[in-house]
Amino acid sequence: MSRTLAALLAATVCAGTAVAQTAPVASTEAPLTLDDALASARAHSPGMEAAEASIRASTAGRTVAGLRPNPSFEGQAENVAGTGPYRGLSGSETTVGFSLPIETGGKRSARVAVADTRIGRAKLGAVVALADLELLVTETYVEAVGAERRLLVARQQAVIAKEGLRVARDRVMVGAASPIDEQRADVIAINANVAVERAERSTDVARQNLSRLIGRPVTEPLDTTWFDRVGGFGPTIAPSSDGTLALAVAAADLATAEAQVRLARANRIPDITLSAGARRLQSSRDTAAVVGVSIPIPLFNNGRAAIGQATAERDQFAAQLRLARLDADRAIASAMADVANAATAARAANGPALAAAQEAARIARIGYGQGKLDQIELLDAERTLSETRAAATDALIAFHTATARLRRLTSAAPSATPSGDYR
Repeated sequence: MSRTLAALLAATVCAGTAVAQTAPVASTEAPLTLDDALASARAHSPGMEAAEASIRASTAGRTVAGLRPNPSFEGQAENVAGTGPYRGLSGSETTVGFSLPIETGGKRSARVAVADTRIGRAKLGAVVALADLELLVTETYVEAVGAERRLLVARQQAVIAKEGLRVARDRVMVGAASPIDEQRADVIAINANVAVERAERSTDVARQNLSRLIGRPVTEPLDTTWFDRVGGFGPTIAPSSDGTLALAVAAADLATAEAQVRLARANRIPDITLSAGARRLQSSRDTAAVVGVSIPIPLFNNGRAAIGQATAERDQFAAQLRLARLDADRAIASAMADVANAATAARAANGPALAAAQEAARIARIGYGQGKLDQIELLDAERTLSETRAAATDALIAFHTATARLRRLTSAAPSATPSGDYR
């Protein structure tokens, strides 16, 4: 009997050794850090290319807005192909000249003002696109590291289940346990292997998603040291959206709407078209100057409807700016609470709770191997350890994700220089 007990104890020790061997081995290859992933994503993101193209388009639109109207060439022949003395071209009068539209009411400067606001909005959109890209890459990176951590936990549980099955078989062989214990352990081992396969697939998908975002394959290890670090989000700040990107975007849209109102008012003033030319009288071979002026009569379209439309749109964007402030303040306050809650859960799950669960499972394995505890108690301890490890990983994922979202919500808007650039 003492030999049997020694064999069971040795099996238990082997189980502990196998679990220890599943710990991550230090890699000699430099890990892919989050900063590396962000830098690569910035260089390969189609979204950033689209933002740059939008800036170029709005800049070209500013050039178009500053152009003056083109002059027109006019040619006219009268008294031709008629009857009597006007047969043929003998009595014709030919007029050639140019006409030049003259814009009034400051239309050109109003168009330029609208174009300038659109350039600023496009540049701000590029900053927003970058902030959104950084958030997406961070969330994907966190998910990839979390998937690898889940895979590590699944492999640890598989090793534990395998050794537990071996111990249960030994106890059944010596008559110290019921055959049902072996069946339970066998089911647990099968489920643990299935969990490993599922975790491997999730890890592959997470790495592939990260690769798509950063524009290159992810073959090196990820930065687990950063993942395990749970720090504060800096000093406590008031949940205010002042100076954030969200408000800057809404304010830029309002500025464009206000410039549109000014343009609509300028368009109410009719333009003048001046024309000058020369007329040749074929019958007398004489030439005379022709001058003219044209002013449209605002009878059917006097521009009031356009001003009403532009004013309503400006009021809409003004209301949206106030709404954006309320939404941003509420989102920032919720995000701050999420970060604090996730940090608390991560510290607890990866600290005292995990240590207690590991110790309880270790004692249960030894007690079951020595016959002092039944299999139900062992399974309960193992299940608690597995759930605690999963909760620890989920808490870390939640913390880093919440931190990234809070950072995105509180991203400061760049300051505009006199040339319209943002820095």
